[in-house]
Amino acid sequence: ACANAPMVQLNDDYYECLTPKTMVELLEACKEGKPPAMGKWGSLPMNGQVSCEGPLGKTSLWEVPEPPKVNVERFKDGAVDPASVKAHMSY
Repeated sequence: ACANAPMVQLNDDYYECLTPKTMVELLEACKEGKPPAMGKWGSLPMNGQVSCEGPLGKTSLWEVPEPPKVNVERFKDGAVDPASVKAHMSY
């Protein structure tokens, strides 16, 4: 999922964090040949934020999560059965 949805791509530029009102404003500005300015790394979210963090900053992953445990025994023969990959990956 996109953290800055809803968004739209117009040509090479992305406009994020849109509302019905800012979408109309964006289209009107483009129609007038005055699209919003790009930031240092490209398009900026239309709500004024600078990154995909919300107004409260980081609200999750305060700590580095533990990686999942891997059953190394299932690789002991060094062979992988392609037909079983999805089952092992919980697909």
